[in-house]
Amino acid sequence: MEEKMMEEKLINVLTNLQCELVAERSLVNPKEITWTQYDILTALQIQSSLPSKLSASLGLSRSKLSKNLVNLRKMMYIKQYPDKIDHRELITSLTPKGEDLLNNIDAGHNYLAKIAQKVFSEEEQQQFIALSQKLVTTLRKERIKNE
Repeated sequence: MEEKMMEEKLINVLTNLQCELVAERSLVNPKEITWTQYDILTALQIQSSLPSKLSASLGLSRSKLSKNLVNLRKMMYIKQYPDKIDHRELITSLTPKGEDLLNNIDAGHNYLAKIAQKVFSEEEQQQFIALSQKLVTTLRKERIKNE
């Protein structure tokens, strides 16, 4: 019985957290780009990449990724250029306009971090970071495996 209650509490808190994070994401993510496009830009903010690597890391099919890259290129958020080793592959990176867009979105993320810092003690922040990263890593692996 106690295990069932724990499972229900976990489901409820994960559902509520997901709803709140989606609501916050909607506030900071402009309507001109989709969430998939936002995920692509965020991945490129970390490192320029080949489409094949982006596809794998984001768990997107090559065709879905390609369609989104075309749209992001039209909006001038990304640029693509031939790889120096394999000219058939295109390196994809952010343009200054793409970097500006993500900097504006990051301001909203900083707001979330400030709230978390107010709510959690330093120890709780460390626990939250560790537990969240563990869950994110597992969820990402599962999504990619099931793609």
